[in-house]
Amino acid sequence: MIPGGGQPNMQQLLQQAQQMQQDLARAQEELAQTEVDGQAGGGLVKATVTGSGELRGLVIDPKAVDPQDTETLADLVVAAVQAANENAQVLQQQKLGPLAQGLGGGGGIPGLPF
Repeated sequence: MIPGGGQPNMQQLLQQAQQMQQDLARAQEELAQTEVDGQAGGGLVKATVTGSGELRGLVIDPKAVDPQDTETLADLVVAAVQAANENAQVLQQQKLGPLAQGLGGGGGIPGLPF
């Protein structure tokens, strides 16, 4: 039996939801500022993205540049960016996963943007 006539304490629930929303916003800001790397071709191409997936940098070793074979270079760039984005997704799960679990397994609370 819940004290007070069986009604949950709405004020307390709203405060908890507000705190979770603040925690989520803080984690998203941290993700936007954290950089992760990905590479391809044994390190010939390296991409840097933020934890939120924004491409920040691309380093191409001169050995990867063959004017007669730009397709391979393009493939290496794509692979490096994909690897960096996969690393960003892992970081997102680490930062946001516990918050989503706190919201009932990621379903969120109806009416709130998380």
